[in-house]
Amino acid sequence: HGASMRYLVFSLLVVTSALSGCSLYYESQAKDMVQRQMDAMVFVEGGEFMMGNPGGWSVRSDTIPAHRVIVDDFYIQKYEVTQGDFELFMDVTNYKHSNNSYEILREKHPERFQPNLPAVVSWTDASEFCRWLGSQTDTSIQLPTEAQWEYAARSGGKMLRYATENGNAEEGITMAPRPSQYREQKKTLPKPPGTFPANPLGLYDMSGNAAEWVSDYYRADYYERSPINNPEGPETPIIESWSNEPFRVLRGGDFRDFSGNTTVTRRKAIERATNESTGFRCSFSKSLTSEHA
Repeated sequence: HGASMRYLVFSLLVVTSALSGCSLYYESQAKDMVQRQMDAMVFVEGGEFMMGNPGGWSVRSDTIPAHRVIVDDFYIQKYEVTQGDFELFMDVTNYKHSNNSYEILREKHPERFQPNLPAVVSWTDASEFCRWLGSQTDTSIQLPTEAQWEYAARSGGKMLRYATENGNAEEGITMAPRPSQYREQKKTLPKPPGTFPANPLGLYDMSGNAAEWVSDYYRADYYERSPINNPEGPETPIIESWSNEPFRVLRGGDFRDFSGNTTVTRRKAIERATNESTGFRCSFSKSLTSEHA
């Protein structure tokens, strides 16, 4: 019995040591990842612009009227957060994905979950990642507002229809070419963040890669009554009837869209569940800077 007990204790020590080593490994990786995320923050000087479709940039009625908006200085990440970094966040925090269908989606489309591609996340998961990043850096980090996102995509509110260097969209040059056949479109994947040239602010992939979550609730008529200073979206959500989830906003179009759906003004309403076409980047206001920024 004594020998058996000593063996059991030894086995437990080995397992505990292995788990501790695993934990330390993830923590070390996470620390490096946090620094990398913060190093990717780009300063955006605030200002005034006409937010929304000035005419001819979208056929959607929810992109009008163009309206005067003022945003304060803020920071936003130059890249979309990758699947690998999101999974590291889950590993180090024991975070459980908010959507029950996540694993099903992963088994069905493993190619979309490659670590170097934009993270496949729900609105809740994207928000939790940004919040966690803030907790690691004493910074109030969150998803950008719609106004911040559009202002940044337009390189400080300039009259640029696409988030590209010259405001044009060119397949294979500023964004991935879209397959002409529907069957091939279903097999299409986003590109690793940073594949195509940045916009004049140094921000990548804000037109036509992953459709990006922003913090706002969605309402089609919000632009008719949006406040001028730092709008944060409607106070109350529209609820999707079958899922009982609030509608949030996606920006920038996605890798299966034709270029006309990837303009800087186009808005897409979706309840916050996981979708393989979505991604995100984090943001924080200048007044909340820290030594990591």
